[in-house]
Amino acid sequence: MTTLGIDFGTSNSALAIVDGGRVRRITVEDGAETLPTAVFFPTSGGPMRIGGAATRALIDGDEGRYMRALKSVLGTDLMHEERPIGGRRRSLSEVVTDLIGVLKGRAEAETGRSFDAVLSGRPVRFHPDPARDARAEADLAACYRAAGFERVDFMPEPEAAAIASAGMGEGTGLVVDIGGGTSDFTVFDGAGPRVIASHGIRLGGTDFDHTVSMARAMPLLGLGGRLMREMGPGHLPVPRAPYVELSTWAAIPFLYTAETKRMVAGMVKLAEDRAAMARLAQVLEMELGHDIAFAVEAGKIAANGGEGRIDLGVVEPGLSVEVGDLGEMLGEARTALGEAASEALRRAGVAP
Repeated sequence: MTTLGIDFGTSNSALAIVDGGRVRRITVEDGAETLPTAVFFPTSGGPMRIGGAATRALIDGDEGRYMRALKSVLGTDLMHEERPIGGRRRSLSEVVTDLIGVLKGRAEAETGRSFDAVLSGRPVRFHPDPARDARAEADLAACYRAAGFERVDFMPEPEAAAIASAGMGEGTGLVVDIGGGTSDFTVFDGAGPRVIASHGIRLGGTDFDHTVSMARAMPLLGLGGRLMREMGPGHLPVPRAPYVELSTWAAIPFLYTAETKRMVAGMVKLAEDRAAMARLAQVLEMELGHDIAFAVEAGKIAANGGEGRIDLGVVEPGLSVEVGDLGEMLGEARTALGEAASEALRRAGVAP
């Protein structure tokens, strides 16, 4: 069988083949060897757009449904729920299958070969629970088969990186792969290279975005505020649920329901800070969730090199907030990553 290598990532994806005994990465769009793992379905019912074209459609304000971080829903019930997407009801399993099918087609057009087998990267653990982890791999394998691959094999991404390190010399190494949705660690012996032990956790860049958004962006939309009671004196805290979904890449497309909009409209009338709550209502009405998510991501990236601000001018002219100290904000994540790296070393019987 002719095998195509696919790194189907939470944020970005890439393709490669073995050509003449060497790895050859495949151009997937606009001369690039990677593309964003994103799709866009026009409201008009036109063809699905993927990668950079999907992102451009969102930025240009085209009418439609943008979706990113699809890998995050593998192994969950959301994967197989049918929802109105692109003019008809379809599941996220169908969306992932269609995306993989486009990647397969582009690889075949680029190489002039037909691929009937795939070697796919996967995190060490999609989920901490073994049953859900196995279900996630089964979900992805089913999408590959539905996209036309007869044989589907998987390799943990950090172990692939360890193998790719051949030629770096002897000694013990540690692969650290902090991805969009998971973080993985592999201890290896460079002489082979030989994998000694691996460990992974469900934590990555999209979780960092979520933390920053909840701490900085969402308060400008009413999070942390209070609502007057409809009956009797006193106040109630503003519910967190819509903000959690609005700051989670994979959940944003499913937030714009009539029920949620009605709930928020009622909250506007009862909010102490009606201006902030009105911004949330506007975000839902104009479907600006992904615009906010990109603004948060850009602010996070800028904050790594100094001062970062989250520009929410798309919601209200001049609206912005400083990101602040990322080290403090992401302290729990940093601790979890350190503990995961230590666990990989412990399993390998290797000292730091």
